[in-house]
Amino acid sequence: MAKSVLYNGKIYVERGVFREAVLVEDGIIKMVGSDQEVFAAAEEAEKIDCQGRTVLPGLNDSHMHLLMVGEVLSEAPISDSTSVEDMIERCRKFAAENPDLVKNGMHSQGWNQELFEKGKIRLPNRHDLDQISTDYPIMLERVCGHTCAVNTKALELLGIGKNHPQIYEGGTIEFEADGNPSGYFTENAVYEVRKIVPQATIDVRKKSLLKAMQYCVEHGLTSVQSNDIGEMAEDRDGMFQMYKDVYKEGLAPLRFRHQVCCMTEKRLREYLEGEYKNKDQYDDMLSIGPLKLFKDGSLGARTATMRNEYLDDPGNYGVEALSDALMDKLVGMAAENDIQTVTHVIGDDAIEKTVASYEKVMRNGQNELRNSLIHCQITDRPLLERIKKSETLIAYQPVFLQCDMYAVESRCGKELSATSYAMKTAIELGIHASYGTDSPVEDCNPFPNIYVAVNRKDLKGKPEEGFNTQECVDVYEAIDAYTVESAYHEFMEDKKGRIKPGHYADMIVLDRDIFTIDPMDIINIQPVLTMVNGKVVYQR
Repeated sequence: MAKSVLYNGKIYVERGVFREAVLVEDGIIKMVGSDQEVFAAAEEAEKIDCQGRTVLPGLNDSHMHLLMVGEVLSEAPISDSTSVEDMIERCRKFAAENPDLVKNGMHSQGWNQELFEKGKIRLPNRHDLDQISTDYPIMLERVCGHTCAVNTKALELLGIGKNHPQIYEGGTIEFEADGNPSGYFTENAVYEVRKIVPQATIDVRKKSLLKAMQYCVEHGLTSVQSNDIGEMAEDRDGMFQMYKDVYKEGLAPLRFRHQVCCMTEKRLREYLEGEYKNKDQYDDMLSIGPLKLFKDGSLGARTATMRNEYLDDPGNYGVEALSDALMDKLVGMAAENDIQTVTHVIGDDAIEKTVASYEKVMRNGQNELRNSLIHCQITDRPLLERIKKSETLIAYQPVFLQCDMYAVESRCGKELSATSYAMKTAIELGIHASYGTDSPVEDCNPFPNIYVAVNRKDLKGKPEEGFNTQECVDVYEAIDAYTVESAYHEFMEDKKGRIKPGHYADMIVLDRDIFTIDPMDIINIQPVLTMVNGKVVYQR
């Protein structure tokens, strides 16, 4: 029987309650108390001295794309590009240094025009990407993954030329003034365009996955709820098997829950008749979770669907990725099979329509399936109250604010922006709200995310007075959103999210005390030890 004791620590139990030591036995927390109490019960246990450091429950990202995190680490680094020209130069350098990786095509993700230098803010197009190469297809996705730019070679392979009809339902092909395609695509069109760049083999993906998992535990994540198997995954059976192999071989250092994207009845039916029937093969390390849907796009790309037109783009109400009728159908199919649905929603129109769809499958007036809104950014008070009344969950990404705070007022107006990204109001209303990063849209390191939630400032500490600070949460609330609320999001609140007897021994030891340091310093916190299932999976 494997036993260990973490002692001489500041162990967070719940708001204002801390203990010194915790006893772990076969991956389960058996006892929490003083050093003396735990040592008396520990017998021949391995002892880990926390040296007075703070110990938290393992953090749980309630929505991300873990495989893409690994893939991005092997692509051209464009996420902090300062202009289109800078991005093109980075891609040319990457291609020159990695000819074998790009010989059949180049894909990368992460550019954000809102972060470009003043006077250089614009969208990339085919003419820009042709400067990288015209010999192979190139696709560069915006940080949100909801729009992309491609080169002329890619357009040729897609068969898209002058005055081509719009052929992608829930997505658009953008054109230049003369009718030629600009090389820019939005929403569901991005899925189809992605297919022109050959996808990595299962072996390469496995290496990317393991690289991303290691990155997660080094930064304090012990659980992730991840949408890796989506519309662009052609070999879904092979993908599901890859994850099972990783866990069967004992290679995975953290817990993983699938969020499976199916945007058509055909896709969902294939999943229900396929891998979902194998759900009994899964356990609490690797589990099958909800259906993942996309209702709209992103605020930065102006494709989030809004009740009112964008103030800085009159006539634009966003791009609807999923019709109301199809959404009702998919949510209904999931409910019939007792499957939770989680939906990407950013604009207030998308949020309202998604809540309405969820309300149609409530049982006895309750949201028993814990259907959830991922992102849930643009809201007013009545919409938040409707979310609460319907018991709909929210999976927030506070770190999105570091960019969006500079765009939301120009797009939505001051009044609506003041009630958006409403993390504090959600808590006050009693909404179950968890935290994640949507990584690789943002770094999956949870501490910048907590920093933004607490300070409402960007990662450089601006604005000095904070952004809509009435929505700042305190440190306890942010940690609980990342632990017990993320566990609630996956029906696991009785097994993880707290350091208490009977819960999994998933814990992290921090290099500084998150409860007492300057809140501005939270961004710099690093774990010195990460434990999953009673096993130390990372130690600095």
